[in-house]
Amino acid sequence: MTATTSDSAEVELAIGGMTCASCAARIEKKLNRMDGVTASVNYATEKARVAYGDGVTVADLVATVEATGYTAEEPRRAAAPEPGAGEPPDETAALRHRTLVTAVLAAPVIVLAMVPAWQFDYWQWLSLTLAAPAVVWGGWQFHRAAWTNARHGAATMDTLISVGTLAALLWSGWALFFGDAGMPGMTHPFELTIERGDGAGNIYLEAAAGVTAFLLAGRYFEARAKRRAGAALRALLELGAKEVTVLRGGAERRVPVGELRPGDHFVVRPGEKIATDGVVVEGSSAVDAAMLTGESVPVEVTAGDPVTGATLNAGGRLVVEATRVGADTQLARMARLVEDAQNGKAAAQRLADRISAVFVPVVIALSVATLGFWLGNGAGLTAAFTAAVAVLIIACPCALGLATPTALLVGTGRGAQLGILIKGPEVLENTRRADTVLLDKTGTVTTGRMTLVGVTAAPGEDETEVLRLAGALEHASEHPIARAVAEGAAARAGELPVPEDFAAVPGLGVQGIAGGHAVLVGRERLLADWAIPLPAPLAEARAAAEAAGRTAIAVAWDGQARGVLEVADAVKDTSAEAIRRLRALGLTPVLLTGDNETVARAVAAEVGIDEVIAEVLPEEKVAVVQRLQAEGRTVAMVGDGVNDAAALATADLGLAMGTGTDAAIEAGDLTLVRGDLRAAADAIRLSRRTLRTIKGNLFWAFGYNTAALPLAAAGLLSPMLAGAAMAFSSVSVVANSLRLRTFRADTGR
Repeated sequence: MTATTSDSAEVELAIGGMTCASCAARIEKKLNRMDGVTASVNYATEKARVAYGDGVTVADLVATVEATGYTAEEPRRAAAPEPGAGEPPDETAALRHRTLVTAVLAAPVIVLAMVPAWQFDYWQWLSLTLAAPAVVWGGWQFHRAAWTNARHGAATMDTLISVGTLAALLWSGWALFFGDAGMPGMTHPFELTIERGDGAGNIYLEAAAGVTAFLLAGRYFEARAKRRAGAALRALLELGAKEVTVLRGGAERRVPVGELRPGDHFVVRPGEKIATDGVVVEGSSAVDAAMLTGESVPVEVTAGDPVTGATLNAGGRLVVEATRVGADTQLARMARLVEDAQNGKAAAQRLADRISAVFVPVVIALSVATLGFWLGNGAGLTAAFTAAVAVLIIACPCALGLATPTALLVGTGRGAQLGILIKGPEVLENTRRADTVLLDKTGTVTTGRMTLVGVTAAPGEDETEVLRLAGALEHASEHPIARAVAEGAAARAGELPVPEDFAAVPGLGVQGIAGGHAVLVGRERLLADWAIPLPAPLAEARAAAEAAGRTAIAVAWDGQARGVLEVADAVKDTSAEAIRRLRALGLTPVLLTGDNETVARAVAAEVGIDEVIAEVLPEEKVAVVQRLQAEGRTVAMVGDGVNDAAALATADLGLAMGTGTDAAIEAGDLTLVRGDLRAAADAIRLSRRTLRTIKGNLFWAFGYNTAALPLAAAGLLSPMLAGAAMAFSSVSVVANSLRLRTFRADTGR
């Protein structure tokens, strides 16, 4: 619990028992009716964030939630997140087991009902034996939720499912035990006639079992997607070092990072992660902080400079004094940012639930009205009850159960083939509304690694020789920029000579002997220390490189400057085309990066982005997203780093590059496996088309119900006509979904 003002406080409650978005809306409505209470309930994360004033206690809030039919408690949090804890137990395992068993039970019931040639003597009794546990045990969560809703005067999709399947099962049981349906040799012939009957020979077991199995499968896939909400936090914590080498009593000791305390001195060797936030007390190195800050160029650090936990020591040995540990580190604060963003993200209301809120009460009222009408007209109890139950059965959402899962199955399957992973139905609506796309620079628009992009040789010098000698010396260095030069030189100049002598000059570059020459490679200051000036052509090349946001490296040998190398985080070949495609979809691109302004504007100009927001910290990225949302924009965010995770979770639509960190991938709504920014445009097009397909499916499903309800109320619906209509609506839904398989990347179709 955290105090927000002198007279108000805030608490986060873990909510249990929610089955759909309308459950979250109902809890939120009840809490907000309390005096001095402002609540936001998130169905996806199953949490409620509540601000409350004097006179209200946490116990009062819990009691209100429980009175609404759900459970609530304060989540038990550790004082500091423990890295390396691994994933929690899979809570979806029980639902998966229930779904599989129900599907196995329902499959023979559906097949027997649809194929008259296989309807042997007493087949109907086998169907009842299989369907009863499928409907009662398999659909228990629907029945329990429907009962909870009924006690509180509410109706949701669960109500419709429970009432429809139980009505079909109970009526089928009555027809088998007390009617004509249990007679030996009974079959369901293809008689698609409209006639009034007493229903004594009609069974609807396939509808009851099939709907239960389909909807359970949908709930399982939804639960599996919801479980990923916590994976972003686990992925963030896994980024930290697990062990650290501490200096105690003059000796080095390897201890778990959890034992580190402020003031401890610890050793970070080349290639190791820095265990926690601190200050360098000994040594110098280059630290790769792109993962956390977005800066593409490694940061040079020496004694007195601050360093951040989970960043990578790319150069020499460092001794660091720990200043912040556990929950106080920047990594832990970023984990909290991601969690806050996920909790605050509005849960998308399901289309089916929105329609069901009106449809369910109408169907129940129509069923009761049908029963009263026929009884009042002297039709007899059996005929009146048959018509009333037919209304409930025909309203049972068979096609509705398929509408979203089939479109998602086909759409996500096609997306996976194209390197696009869609995490769930709740993300689709935001792809339609998105009008602004924020693009991280490092690793998204650019390659994310330093590359040799230009060489300028002094007049009279051979470019290849400049590369050979510079590459020979840089090949002996562990610095990321040195590696970029060495790789580029080897690719362009061929085999590099082995240096006869080599020494690194901290913060300036390298010097040594290669190919019989005394060679210097590094900053202009390194050459100045040896009284070697840059001639005008090389000075101009250096100035132009720095103006373009690139790192300029001077090369000299035998007392004379010979060339300038340019190293930069190169723009991906496909980025400019990707920006054009995003604009064609009605999105305004904005470059959002932690890198410096000069580099960011140079990259933006190269790919065709007009708006640039640079030099922002991870928490400032979240603030930028929130500011744009406050301006009325629907924001999509594309990123790949830990520094993007909170912004990805905060954005209306998060697109994570699959080549990035696990934290970014888990925080995103869509994952672009290919690491190609053009896939972002394809992902948005595919998501929009999948959403249109789901809406089309819902139209067919509810259209069928709406058209068939009057016939059922009139007592004119034979079981075969009902079965054929149900089959037709289901087939139309599946066929409509299968059209998503024709989606092609990069064609606009």
